[in-house]
Amino acid sequence: MTTHTDQLVRFLLPEAGVRGVHVQLDASWAELQSHAQYPPAATELLGQALAASALLTGHVKVEGRLSLTLRSPSDLHTLFAECTSAGTVRGLVRLAEGRDAPRQLNALGDQAMLAMTIENPGLDPREPQRYQSLINLDAVSLDGALEDYFRRSEQLPTRLLLTADGNGIAGLMLQKLPGDEGDSDGWNRACALFDTLGQAELATTQAETLLHRLFHEEAVQLLGNKPLRFACSCSPERVRDMLQSLGQQEALAAAEANDGEVEVRCEFCAREYHFSLTDLNLLFNPAHMHATSADRLH
Repeated sequence: MTTHTDQLVRFLLPEAGVRGVHVQLDASWAELQSHAQYPPAATELLGQALAASALLTGHVKVEGRLSLTLRSPSDLHTLFAECTSAGTVRGLVRLAEGRDAPRQLNALGDQAMLAMTIENPGLDPREPQRYQSLINLDAVSLDGALEDYFRRSEQLPTRLLLTADGNGIAGLMLQKLPGDEGDSDGWNRACALFDTLGQAELATTQAETLLHRLFHEEAVQLLGNKPLRFACSCSPERVRDMLQSLGQQEALAAAEANDGEVEVRCEFCAREYHFSLTDLNLLFNPAHMHATSADRLH
């Protein structure tokens, strides 16, 4: 793949009554991979899921974050890909030791589950509003599974094409506008043009060039773009909250088993957080530590 600016581009085919989104990620994909190395099939699936999560934020009302989470009892334990309304992306894969993901989604088995979760801010910042949908995994590919989901659950005709390798990822999504907008043959024409696109062309062509090449006869209108970048939401405060959820006894036991220190490494960005026994005592007994400090001042 050649180098492109990481971005999401929204567009419209007004005569056909079709809207679309194109995404491309290169630099942010490279940064994500610098924090964790995955085998080939897992890398490809994670890249496709990351492209899909970004595409979906272009059509769904997302004021916070949208994630795709895949869990299964197979060699692929967990896959997570997320895009926020601010245009930040992150993702990870957890695999059985020395194993890789299957090349076909329907090989994951009947117990595998793929969920799309939208998390928007609530009236209370501590309690966001969450909406989750389960996606059937009968399809061979992720784009096929998402197309099936929109057809069955949303009853909204949708086409997706996703591509990913170690160098970059890209995706294209078409969706029929709700209602009777567009002429009677518009969706069929848009799909016929979409079907001429292959993964290689999607991977190597910049958004504006690709959209003009595919849809110039439909007078494609670009509706603006949004930059995308890798970012992680981990922070010392979040790690402290996690340690508090473990409980004092378990946190202190973990520290004592590790030369008096708890070490937490973020799976998304590889940042490390260190908490000593003193830090943990302050975390779980702040009033006591403050009183002790005050006594010493006197």
